[in-house]
Amino acid sequence: MLKDIFIELANKYCRDAAVIQVSWIEIETNYCKKKRHYHTLVHLENVYAQLENIKSNLEDWDTILFTMFYHDIIYSALKKDNEEQSALLAERRMIQLGVTSTNVEKCKNQIIATKQHLQNANSDTNYFTDADLSILGANWETYFKYLNDVRKEYSIYPNLIYNPGRKKVLHHFLGMDRIYKSNYFYEKFEIQAKLNMQKEISLL
Repeated sequence: MLKDIFIELANKYCRDAAVIQVSWIEIETNYCKKKRHYHTLVHLENVYAQLENIKSNLEDWDTILFTMFYHDIIYSALKKDNEEQSALLAERRMIQLGVTSTNVEKCKNQIIATKQHLQNANSDTNYFTDADLSILGANWETYFKYLNDVRKEYSIYPNLIYNPGRKKVLHHFLGMDRIYKSNYFYEKFEIQAKLNMQKEISLL
C-alpha cells in the first residue's frame, strides 16, 4: 500500500521511474532496519490511516504525504538530531523529484516539528504531529506493545539510564496544556493518552 501511495505521489512531480524507484527503496530499506521496532513501515501506515480520515481538513495533502514518508527516515537511538537529518534527506530527495522549494520547506518544517510536538501556526503541521502521536491514545493493549517496541529500540541502554529518560519524555507530554493540538485529535485521543502515559510511568 505505502509503495503505491509513494509512487503515485512522486509521479506528480517526476517522470523518471528509476529515480522514483530508488527513492522508494531507500524509504523501505531505512524503515525496515533490524534495530527498528516501532519506527517502521507499520508506524507510517498508522499515521496514514489517521491522516486519511481528515484529508478534507488538510490544505496540502502532497506535502503531508512527503512528511509522512520522510519524518523518521533517519532514526537512531544514539542520536539527538534524527529529525534534522531526516529533514535534510527529505529536502535532497524532494528536489530530485522536482518538488517546488515552497513545498520542500513546508515538509522540512513539519518534520522538525515532530521533535517537540508543540503548537504550530500551520494547521497541517498540527494535524501531522497529532497523527504522529496517535499511538499514545490507542487502547492499552496497543499502547503496551508500543512502549515495549520503543524499549527494544533503546535496548543498548540499561533500565538505570532508560527509565529516567523515558519518564522525562512522558512528563514532557503530560505537562502540556494539550498533547493534541487539533480539536479532532484532542477529542479522539487526549484522555486515553494521558491515562496510558500515567500507567506507563507507574510501571517504570
